[in-house]
Amino acid sequence: MASEKLQLRARLIVPALIRLAILGAIALGLGLMFGATAGLWFAVLVLALLLVVYLGYLSLLGVWLDDPRLDTVPDGYGAWAEIFTRLYKSRRATVVSERKLLDNEERFRRTISALPEGILLVDAALQIEWCNPEAERHLGISLKADQGLRLTNLVRDPTFVAYMTSGRFVEPLVFRPLARPAFVLSVAVIEFEPARSIVITHDVTQAERVDAMRRDFVANVSHELRTPLTVVNGFLETLLDSDMPLDDVRRRHLHLMHEQAGRMNHLIEDLLMLSRLESQESALLEEDVDMGHLLSEVVDDARALSAGRHALLADAQPARVRGNREELRSAIGNLVSNAIRYTPAGGSIRLTWRLVDDGAEVGVHDTGIGVAPEHIPRLTERFYRVDKSRSRETGGTGLGLAIVKHVMLRHQGRLDIESVPGAGSTFSLWLPRARVVAEAVSRKAA
Repeated sequence: MASEKLQLRARLIVPALIRLAILGAIALGLGLMFGATAGLWFAVLVLALLLVVYLGYLSLLGVWLDDPRLDTVPDGYGAWAEIFTRLYKSRRATVVSERKLLDNEERFRRTISALPEGILLVDAALQIEWCNPEAERHLGISLKADQGLRLTNLVRDPTFVAYMTSGRFVEPLVFRPLARPAFVLSVAVIEFEPARSIVITHDVTQAERVDAMRRDFVANVSHELRTPLTVVNGFLETLLDSDMPLDDVRRRHLHLMHEQAGRMNHLIEDLLMLSRLESQESALLEEDVDMGHLLSEVVDDARALSAGRHALLADAQPARVRGNREELRSAIGNLVSNAIRYTPAGGSIRLTWRLVDDGAEVGVHDTGIGVAPEHIPRLTERFYRVDKSRSRETGGTGLGLAIVKHVMLRHQGRLDIESVPGAGSTFSLWLPRARVVAEAVSRKAA
């Protein structure tokens, strides 16, 4: 690179120096022949003429720089020919690069436009910079008319606005646009620059319809199974409590049948509850919930389940939240019962309830067997078991954490899981600040 620069300077400077040397020699010769004044005037006139030529070339260069087109590059002589030639080559390379860039951009836009997902590019103020046709269809916007406008001013669904302004994009948002209630949309946000984000929309109407059919099927089958199972369970209890003489084998079989019928009944109850939590038609009945009193009830139930095999502690700040008491009790109870099942005898389980900066949090801390990191993302799936044999021994249904997850979703909260194999686990239920009763918030501030 340095040698090329030196060669360029040599091609520009050396010819000029040679011309000046020739001019000086001619002026010197004229001075010797006709006197010094004649030689001096000759040199001045020639330099003036060269200055005019150079000023002309500078003028041409200035005009071209105002409109640097490839077909209007000026022609020159000497050093100016070299300059204009390099300008032509540079401009031609720029034009080729611009064409390639435009072609790539157009190809990229066509590719993005052909995707089945909607793609929006928004800035830090959520103003639309660009979007593809699918995003226009999903959100009812127009790039031509709405470019530069704030997205949340165009899509006014409260759920969507709250999601876009929350800054929490760990999980995608699934909602029904007010303008198209039969249409189910999934929205995810990817922050790829400090001042820009990509909003991805996906039509999940068909998937939601299939999921609704599955939920209805499970709910209907569970409901139909409950009645005959209740009858079977009732007859088994009657046989076990009767004075009918039974040998040890038959009595053991009846006890086993009664135990398995109880497990099936528990499974059906969990399936029905999960179907109710997932149902869009099941409204959340809210009330003010005293979390300290609720945790005390859960601990009392846990002591009966533990039967003295674990140390149970509760540490609760005086605070109330707005929510469904029975659903919150079910969620916390599921976490505590799991902790009891997977904590060896002699271990400890501690419940905490505290206010945090962005809301409130219930924590269930145990010293149990823990969970390996690769299993944690799947723990809330229905019937997912880390250790199937142990789950059967402890009587779990595999639906507890799925119920917890859906209870949190209905309360705009989340379930956080931290675990170290062999060292215990912490399951935390986070509730947003909007659900904390103002009295509790003001007490903390005081």
